[in-house]
Amino acid sequence: MAKKDSKGRKDTRGSGSGEDGPGGAQRAAESAPAVREVLRVPVGERISLSSYDASATPGGATAPRSKSDGLAAITRMAEPLANLQERLWAASTAGDHRRVLLVLQGMDTSGKGGTVKHVIGLFNPVGCRVHGFKAPTPEEQQHDFLWRVRRRLPQHGEIGVFDRSHYEDVLVGRVRELAPRAEIESRYGRINDFERALADDGMTLVKCFLHISFEEQRLRLLRRLANPRKHWKFSPSDIDDRALWPAYQEAYEIALERCSSDAAPWYVIPADRKWYRNWAISRLLLEHLTALDPQYPQPDFDVEACRKRLQEEG
Repeated sequence: MAKKDSKGRKDTRGSGSGEDGPGGAQRAAESAPAVREVLRVPVGERISLSSYDASATPGGATAPRSKSDGLAAITRMAEPLANLQERLWAASTAGDHRRVLLVLQGMDTSGKGGTVKHVIGLFNPVGCRVHGFKAPTPEEQQHDFLWRVRRRLPQHGEIGVFDRSHYEDVLVGRVRELAPRAEIESRYGRINDFERALADDGMTLVKCFLHISFEEQRLRLLRRLANPRKHWKFSPSDIDDRALWPAYQEAYEIALERCSSDAAPWYVIPADRKWYRNWAISRLLLEHLTALDPQYPQPDFDVEACRKRLQEEG
């Protein structure tokens, strides 16, 4: 298989790094770049999704090498993720305004719902705010396209998740010509302004494009049809949309190129392997939360005095 680079464009592991032997794997993992650097869309560069391998597992020595390794790695991340979430929530009670927004975009069957189940399921639901965006309601259509998004943003200390998002208005809107082209073109700049303002106000945005291949989508749709319990997830329009695959890929390329910024970067997540997708997004969240390093607030009461009072009760 051709190898291109580590930005999610073909897997470059196993190329003879010379890290064999005792301690080699650990040293390689410690020196490997952060996953958020490996998967990040370069700011200001043209994007061609055809150069990204949807079945790749980029991440060098940091990335798991098999499904079993991936599931084990996710299990190991569960406790530190939960601890960091608790600290973020606790810090908000003392006035810390920081919060996290995970944006999930991708073609049908790419795994947006699966990510919510398997990754966000690692967190305490009390501190999470999950919302799935569908076609705008009549009320929402009476407002600017960002109006409904602002109403669903996570509050201080929360981890928010958007299953689809404001990007639908430059994806479906562009492909289906749901608005004049001039209006669509203006939305990229408005999205950038919106996201920059969020970042300035303490929001960490983690925008993930779940990159699935055309053939893998076909197989997943067939599996849905083969399972009566999955029929509710299927619509004949899913097949119709496959005819628009090239147009959607182009729309995503434009959105990734124009709306990946230092304040709100995009990450391309190879999504043909579900276990890798879940590991990569879990790792991204772990890296971002670790960088935030939220702290438990200091008590505003006398701890020893309270302890003494309780002890004296006995």
